[in-house]
Amino acid sequence: MQRTLSHHLPAQIGTTVRIAGWVHRRRLLKSVAFLIVRDATGLTQVVVTDPAVRAELEKLPEETVVEVTATVTANDTAPAGVELTDPEVRPLGPPAVPPPFDLYRPALTASLPTQLDNAPTALRHPTRSAALRISAAAVAGFRAALDARDFVEIHTPKVVSSSTESGANVFALDWFGGPAYLAQSPQFYKQLMVGVFERVYEVGPVFRAEPHDTVRHLAQYTSLDAELGFVTDHRDVMRVLRDTLAGMLGTVGDRAGAALATLGVTPPQVPTEIPAVHFTEALRIAGAPADEPDLAPAHERALGEWARREHGSDFLFVTGYPMAKRPFYTHPDPARPAYSNGFDLLFRGLELVTGGQRLHRHADYLAALAARGEPVEPYAGYLDAFRHGMPPHGGFAIGLERFVARLVGAANIREVTAFPRDLHRLTP
Repeated sequence: MQRTLSHHLPAQIGTTVRIAGWVHRRRLLKSVAFLIVRDATGLTQVVVTDPAVRAELEKLPEETVVEVTATVTANDTAPAGVELTDPEVRPLGPPAVPPPFDLYRPALTASLPTQLDNAPTALRHPTRSAALRISAAAVAGFRAALDARDFVEIHTPKVVSSSTESGANVFALDWFGGPAYLAQSPQFYKQLMVGVFERVYEVGPVFRAEPHDTVRHLAQYTSLDAELGFVTDHRDVMRVLRDTLAGMLGTVGDRAGAALATLGVTPPQVPTEIPAVHFTEALRIAGAPADEPDLAPAHERALGEWARREHGSDFLFVTGYPMAKRPFYTHPDPARPAYSNGFDLLFRGLELVTGGQRLHRHADYLAALAARGEPVEPYAGYLDAFRHGMPPHGGFAIGLERFVARLVGAANIREVTAFPRDLHRLTP
């Protein structure tokens, strides 16, 4: 008899099935016992009335892996409207050592550090696993949206020879006796691959050795990167990003509906045209000084509230950041060269995406580096491609964990990360 997953049981009423999973909870009453079995798709209630089966059940603590053969019976009060009756229960391993928190409770009551220290078991809790299901669906939506627009998925090196890309601190390592670094982003490589495929994307880890100790930063996170050629300016990139986000949220709704319900989350609508404000206007809206070089978290929150109030939108583009705050490869605004053809996308008052138009002429790169007093040599392999013809292009990068945290309303990005890596944590 093949194993049946819990979400298929409603179609099996009146038949004998075999399920398997973890002992989620036992309720040992005087005349009857209830066994709740958890598998990857949900919970199943098993009704035990046979004294011999009950005696065996009493020896099986929570999280023990078991197999149950029983009859599927309709019961509107049970999970999914069915329960299993007349069961045979067989352990598939030794009795489990209970974890340091109760996984059967609606919410994990342990502190976040305790959950992270015990991540392999904490992630079994339906609320923690639900966030990871949403994350998986978001990645599937990202890929599907870009595949439909003729993008090609690429895979770029995560160990690089120099630490020049973004200005962020890097993790150094030994590479066969020589220096190497963990990549801060696939930026240079995805630009170079525009010269091959015109439209590319990547899903992969990036590493930032910044000593941040906040609820919004990780030292390793998953970046959803895209780059496209033959753009007119950054607004073409913004349109692709808008459609990509809509595709991601649509796929989350389609593929992770049960996970959204577990967390009580309704995905937001992406406006047909996401509202956009120039950086100078954003400063005014946020009540920041006109000479402020960047947006602080408080400014982003104020802008998020403004976008919701004035436009009914959870999303807001801020365009035209000062060139001084953008990487050297950023294309300036031809009409206002002190400002960039770059943007950030705020999601509920938090920076989610950075993107923009890039330089595409070799001479412009040489001039940009000279203006910043930077040598050309560290960038030689990257710059060489621009000598051989590159189209006007641009792209963006979405932080996956930050996206999911904002979507589900998590207070800390670590709540939606399976095994976070940060200033203090390298285990488990």
